[in-house]
Amino acid sequence: MVDNERLCVLCGGGLKRNGSTSAGATRYRCKSCGASSSERIQRVDVRRRHELSRFLEWLLGNKTQSQVAQGVDPRSFRRSTHWCWNISPAIEVTGEIYPEVQLDGIYLGSWCCLIAIAGEHVIGYQWCDTEKRVAWEQLLTRFPAPDLVVIDGGSGLASALKHCWPQTPVQRCLVHIQRNVRVLITMRPRTTAGRELRAISLALTRITSQDQARAWLLALNQWHGKHHQMLNEKTYRSHHRGSLPQSVRPHQHWWFTHDRLRKAYKLLERASQQEVLFTYLKDEHRSRNASSTTNRIEGSINAQLRNLLRNHRGLTPEHAKRGVEWFLYKHSQNPAPAHQLIRKEHYEPAAYTQEIEEHITPAELGTGLDENEGLWHRKGWAGRAS
Repeated sequence: MVDNERLCVLCGGGLKRNGSTSAGATRYRCKSCGASSSERIQRVDVRRRHELSRFLEWLLGNKTQSQVAQGVDPRSFRRSTHWCWNISPAIEVTGEIYPEVQLDGIYLGSWCCLIAIAGEHVIGYQWCDTEKRVAWEQLLTRFPAPDLVVIDGGSGLASALKHCWPQTPVQRCLVHIQRNVRVLITMRPRTTAGRELRAISLALTRITSQDQARAWLLALNQWHGKHHQMLNEKTYRSHHRGSLPQSVRPHQHWWFTHDRLRKAYKLLERASQQEVLFTYLKDEHRSRNASSTTNRIEGSINAQLRNLLRNHRGLTPEHAKRGVEWFLYKHSQNPAPAHQLIRKEHYEPAAYTQEIEEHITPAELGTGLDENEGLWHRKGWAGRAS
């Protein structure tokens, strides 16, 4: 029986069904010239799903485009997956109260990404230009206050926590405190006081009980009682001989002789007075194995983000941001399958833009966040992502 709706492309004769191909497509044979042909119904949704899958395999992995495309020309791969850059995945906020949240910011080029994780999963992120209070508040206000928050002491975060989560206990990252002390007094201090303070700082990460914590605080106080006169020694410009320290201002008449040692001690003293060193040892947090460092977010998230951008050097700013967003989305708790995020406007942006412009009103313009706040829009990308 001839299928009247299908004609032979060679002679225009009628076609009839003639079995199927190995791929399952129906085969047709021309009754006039005998030519055989097949017709495969194009499933746009399946094709887009496959393209997005290959795109993410390349973007989030360490394979080249040729390896992912399996012999297809890289130009063809880029052309077929170009629309995938239009998908911006968003992590759903569940409203769950987490027992512990770790916060940290990572600088990627001229952008900064503020990240929040709970356990092994990313719960949210915020793009900004620097780690400042308004940026942190934009991130923190999305979630209810957790039972404990672990931070590295970055600028702007402390004031944002007081505003958004005033009742939440804070745990400072002990590794970051050790690093800050090491920067100030070096790994091999020349003075006896410096070597003793260095040993006290190194003992921070070995404390596992409240008794050890009290002993550590006692050792810090004893060190200050022994060396407080040294910390208060001053050098006057009129009596100084030789080159001036770099920290001395032009019209400064005196400065602390052991300024860096004094700053290292003040760092430890301030953290102990704020009671943010041993929060993880309190009974309500110790039973949950609370963290004393931000190593989890540093190792499982930040380090891998740097590797991702290192594998894809030369990405444009927007494409680099999209790669970071996909990585964070894939590491969230319950990410939906990637193909479920595909919308018509992603691969037909011109038609979608025209449809939006026909319905938009002047009153709806200019309702986005202020660019001056540095939260969403920023021009330029300082160098390659590495």
